[in-house]
Amino acid sequence: ISLSDTFFKWAYGVEIFPKILLGFMTNAALTLIAGSAVAIFGLALALIRTSRAPALLPFRILATAYVDIFRGIPMLLVILLVGFGIPALQIPGVTNDVLILGTIAVIVTYSAYVAEVIRSGILTVHPSQRAAARSLGLGHRQTMRYVVLPQALRRVTPPLLNDLVALIKDTGLVSILGVTDAIRAAQIQTAKTFNYTPYVMAALVFLAVTIPLTRWTDRALRRSLDSQNAQ
Repeated sequence: ISLSDTFFKWAYGVEIFPKILLGFMTNAALTLIAGSAVAIFGLALALIRTSRAPALLPFRILATAYVDIFRGIPMLLVILLVGFGIPALQIPGVTNDVLILGTIAVIVTYSAYVAEVIRSGILTVHPSQRAAARSLGLGHRQTMRYVVLPQALRRVTPPLLNDLVALIKDTGLVSILGVTDAIRAAQIQTAKTFNYTPYVMAALVFLAVTIPLTRWTDRALRRSLDSQNAQ
């Protein structure tokens, strides 16, 4: 058996490509839903962690613990704990849908990473910006909304785009729960014929999405550096 017949049997690859592409639609939907939720939850965590209000001290402690825990646990383990552990509890009213549970696991993990990226962006904004905004009569919320966050998010756009690329790839981990995504579809086809071309086709589908996003990220990083150098 040759290498080309085992991994690059293109006639077979073209035959099963529609099934893999259909599975990738699950990855795309999961990325869209999880990415939106992560953006909101990560921003909330970052704002809590950077807040100096004494009343928010318990929430800052909880947010810090959350970030430390979910940045320290491999996402695959979180997916297993949520995807298999929650159904095992048999809690009334709690869904056993593995796609929903897998999405939740991705959200709780990536929110910790995104929160730290946004927090680092907020901390890079010079305190004089806040002081100038407050001297103009802006309140704390207005200062954060109109002065700090626009600058912070602009500075961390490249790393956030990197996280998006990683998120697209990591959605494939939910296949371990039995979700029929691109990887699971390729696995099913491989199990039928013991030919590994479906895995190559799935890899090509991911590359077709992630490579353009990576180049876009590089371009955004160059523009950001040029803007900083100009300033």
